[in-house]
Amino acid sequence: EPSAERHDREVIPADDPALRILTSQEVASGLMAVWARENTRSDIFDAMQRKEVYATTGTRIRVRVFAGWDFTPNDLDTIDFVTRGYVGGVPMGGDLTTAPTGKSPTFMIRALRDPDGANLDRVQIIKGWLDSDGDTHERIYDVALSDGRGIDANGRATEAVGNTVDVDNATYSNSIGAAMLTTHWVDPEFDPEQQAFYYVRVLEIPTPRWTTYDAAFFGIERPSNVPATLQDRAYTSPIWYTP
Repeated sequence: EPSAERHDREVIPADDPALRILTSQEVASGLMAVWARENTRSDIFDAMQRKEVYATTGTRIRVRVFAGWDFTPNDLDTIDFVTRGYVGGVPMGGDLTTAPTGKSPTFMIRALRDPDGANLDRVQIIKGWLDSDGDTHERIYDVALSDGRGIDANGRATEAVGNTVDVDNATYSNSIGAAMLTTHWVDPEFDPEQQAFYYVRVLEIPTPRWTTYDAAFFGIERPSNVPATLQDRAYTSPIWYTP
């Protein structure tokens, strides 16, 4: 329960103070979402079985992604966006196999902010692959950004989104970020002979951490062992490519 002392409770005691784990180091409970045809037990379990699911750090972001070989930017803005996604590709949790000659995976992504939460900072695709030596690699691509920011030659944002958090009062403003981000992205370094996976990560703008809210509400000193702010986020199930 909320209290002025809860941040300093021991989760795992230790004789060595450096090894103590305190409640202040914990984060809020996460959420899992499923894309089910209906809100029924059977359809929800079907969605989990086909891995059309994603998770968040507690926020209610909505995110949807489809991957295929022939999606175009025009497909993003259509009324039948979802139908086109299923017909022309696979959703999160799906599998792509044997790339057509000369083609790379194309992705359609839509992300919508929590209606009671913070605006969105960016959408990322995290790609992992297995090289010919059996070594694993991962790379982060920023694929959609708020506030007109650019993406450099390495696929990363040229500048941060900013920070509106007032730490003393535990407030923030949605004067930065975007309510919705959409993008069409093509893997620029696709190797059709390499196994790979792709998942989407959506980041909110910075907001006060729960310990910052507690400090402002109870009029206590904010714990110095944790950040004052965080960026809540969503993670999708990966889409797998197998040659």
